[in-house]
Amino acid sequence: MKIDVEKMTAEISLMENSLYIVKDGKLTKVPALQHGEDKIIWKNGQVLDFIRSERVRV
Repeated sequence: MKIDVEKMTAEISLMENSLYIVKDGKLTKVPALQHGEDKIIWKNGQVLDFIRSERVRV
């Protein structure tokens, strides 16, 4: 991942399964899980929280 702070742009790989959250100009990469659930909580049009739960198969 390449980030150009001056231009406020980022170059990401489309070969990776990931979720990207952009908030106030800051990029956060959330890698994929084998099994589970991701939930994003929004408030006033901005990401407030990110909740991740993982399921384990037995």
